[in-house]
Amino acid sequence: MPNTANRDLMVALMPGLFVVLWATGFIGAKFGLPYAPPLKFLLWRFAAVIALMAPLALAMRAPWPRGAKIAHVAVAGILLQAGYLGGVFVSIDLGLSAGLSALIVGTQPILTAVAGPLIGERVGPRQWAGLALGFSGVAMVVWGKLGLGGFGWAAVAASVLALLSITAGTLYQKRYCGAQDLRTQSVVQFIAAGAVLLPLSLAFETRPVVWTGELVFALAWLVVVLSLGAITLLLMLIRRGEAAAVTSLMYLVPPVTALIAWLMFGEALTLLSLAGMAVTVAGVALVLRK
Repeated sequence: MPNTANRDLMVALMPGLFVVLWATGFIGAKFGLPYAPPLKFLLWRFAAVIALMAPLALAMRAPWPRGAKIAHVAVAGILLQAGYLGGVFVSIDLGLSAGLSALIVGTQPILTAVAGPLIGERVGPRQWAGLALGFSGVAMVVWGKLGLGGFGWAAVAASVLALLSITAGTLYQKRYCGAQDLRTQSVVQFIAAGAVLLPLSLAFETRPVVWTGELVFALAWLVVVLSLGAITLLLMLIRRGEAAAVTSLMYLVPPVTALIAWLMFGEALTLLSLAGMAVTVAGVALVLRK
């Protein structure tokens, strides 16, 4: 009984922990991007994760994907890691505000719900209402942070690429990669994502990496907390739940990011933002309620 209770408690805490950890990714990017081009930054991050996870998986004799499963895991990794993270980091590096980027990516739950029939999931009227309510709340949170100046269409396109990639990656992961071991799956996915980003970085990035304390801190945080913690939680949540319900948690990321930025950097937090957080939470609750 105690073991069952502990397991149930851990499962109940997973969504909230995932949201908090995922939100800190924007903070890590804010610390690190001034000192490294976005794709080089991500390549160092991927290399560190592989160096940590591969020996661990080998030592624990975790099963590796075989045959066609390797290709499925690699495709999901390219979408979830290279496409999503690369798009977000590049868009912010090109001048897009974190608020506007969050708003663009924040439409992911709606796209996931629309595509739900592709993986045999049905979204009812109550879920649709919750998705719309959640998106409205996100818009309220980031409205005062849009910062529409200082960027071009390339920055917007990169953020839209991130949106499409994480939506497709979530659906692909749910359909084809659910039974794979999370330790070895992560290694394969980061190797595949790195193989895609490396030639792009060599072709388009000329700015060198400037190693500072801020960059090292940001890299360590993104490796341990995001790549090992939040990504693993995301894969576990996708495996356990419906894709539309899981991705609706993404609505909570911009409000939590705004709170963290307020605490750490003193960024403005308006009454509209606070009201938007409440609306967002209500929308997610509506989607997740059984």
